[in-house]
Amino acid sequence: MSVYLLPTDLTIPADDRSRLERDYARYATDALPSAWEDLVRQEYDLDVASTYAGMPIRNPFGKASGQLSLNIAQVRNDGEAGLGFVILKTVIAQDETGAQMMQDWAIKETKMLVEEITGKSGEKGFTVTWKGRGWYDTFDAYLKFMREALDLGSKHGMLIVPSVKYHLPVTEEFKLSEYKFTTRSLQGVWSEKHPDLPMPLEKDFSPTLAGSDRSKQKETILRWLENVPKLLKHSATKPGAIRVGLKLMNTMFKDTFQGEMLRTVLAGPVKPDFLILFNRMFDPKKEFDGKVGVAFGGPDLSDRNFRSLDAWLKEHDGKPPIEFSATGNICSGRMMVEYALRGATSGQIHTYFQLPSTNYKKADGSKTQKAMHELVFHPQNGLVAAMLHLKETRGVKRFLDILPR
Repeated sequence: MSVYLLPTDLTIPADDRSRLERDYARYATDALPSAWEDLVRQEYDLDVASTYAGMPIRNPFGKASGQLSLNIAQVRNDGEAGLGFVILKTVIAQDETGAQMMQDWAIKETKMLVEEITGKSGEKGFTVTWKGRGWYDTFDAYLKFMREALDLGSKHGMLIVPSVKYHLPVTEEFKLSEYKFTTRSLQGVWSEKHPDLPMPLEKDFSPTLAGSDRSKQKETILRWLENVPKLLKHSATKPGAIRVGLKLMNTMFKDTFQGEMLRTVLAGPVKPDFLILFNRMFDPKKEFDGKVGVAFGGPDLSDRNFRSLDAWLKEHDGKPPIEFSATGNICSGRMMVEYALRGATSGQIHTYFQLPSTNYKKADGSKTQKAMHELVFHPQNGLVAAMLHLKETRGVKRFLDILPR
């Protein structure tokens, strides 16, 4: 049984299809318009604006936290390519003395490998493997990077969001001093640029946790999910100063535990403001560069995510009870719409921004620009094509109207 909600053959009027094929061919050689959303609105009568953490974004495409969002040159390229938002590389929380309980995650990437992967369904895709984990430079360097990234974000109308891995204890108490110092330091930088807006913040439950001793017990994970939103909210300088998002991992337990995590989050004493669903899967047996146990993506990831989301929506009368951003094998605009049909207001992309150049039609420009050309204008699999199908079959013209209501 197919996991997809869109049909294989999209229903697109002939004149729209001709325009789309024209634009796809044109922007394979020409530069993408700096405000490509305006072109889509004018040419196709489609509105691609959306939200992340309840905040407006120009389009639903964002870059997930990782090795592609750890320097200012990358953020600049993303702004020029027209991304809606960027999640900065995950920084490891520390206290005022610089001590880090999760210091083992502050490891520099030493090697990356992009490779094809075939899912259990037979569908082919890509996955990226690397040894590194979180931000490995100083915390002051991260604050400087965030400050510069926020300036670029304002210039390009692109939301910039910090990501943090805070202390996650097995049996001991949470180190509250790390939560307070890190959150308030980040919030201070944000307030310099956006004094009247709350700061969106991602708390990263990374896939590497799935293979660590910290998360071998379900009770440990559920304890984290129950307590972390409260700790973060109470770490802010004042109520409403931050919007907390939990980036939930795919655990090594059965699919039903994904639902148990979601129920725990929503039943907690303090709820997050939004979620990121779901981070990569973990293979405890795969070896890479001398390390056994690595995270992976591809079709199996999106298949599991769709199963988990469909089960979750069924519990809530088909409507997501909280805003969420999707992540997992978003390799086309069509896949972004598949997540939107399940309630995602945005999608975070990582692997698709680093494929071999032969996988993109566009010859010039950054990898982000080449990817955006495909994500938006591909005549069969792009965002415009999928939205034209929904416009024709359901009368939907706005991206946010794709979401179940």
